[in-house]
Amino acid sequence: MTPMPYRWTEEPAPGTALPWRLRLWPHRSLSRAGFAAFVGTTAVFLALPLLALIGSPVVWGLLPFLGLVLWLLWWALERSYADAGLSEELVLWSDRIEIIRRDPRGREQRWTANPYFVRVVLRHEGGPVENYLTLAGGGREVELGAFLTPDERVALHETLQAALAAVR
Repeated sequence: MTPMPYRWTEEPAPGTALPWRLRLWPHRSLSRAGFAAFVGTTAVFLALPLLALIGSPVVWGLLPFLGLVLWLLWWALERSYADAGLSEELVLWSDRIEIIRRDPRGREQRWTANPYFVRVVLRHEGGPVENYLTLAGGGREVELGAFLTPDERVALHETLQAALAAVR
């Protein structure tokens, strides 16, 4: 079983003044070592056809294109890593709940409400994605964990309901 891409960083006993903190992040299926191995393996497989052409001027015509393919592959994987820099943090006090969403370029979005009036909504159908998870309160409804899988959103829904019930 793979670990969930979210974690409670602090979970004090109900009734204490310390906040509960939940951190969410996108799952990365390719490690940096896997990234290097994939690009290296691709370079080797792209170079294999060139072996038959060594000593021919055709090599010099193909080499820039193969280099461009490797560079585009590297750029796309790096971009994917940068986009996975997204994170969401939910901070829960007895009198306030706050969501801080940080995008990969450093911009923050915040939402705050009274946890007593917050509802955790899980739409199995009718949302933009399967098991669409939102928090409604403070006059707004905000999405949480858009990058999670449908099963992870269901598990997070249950966890958030239990946390809100404990704080109330």
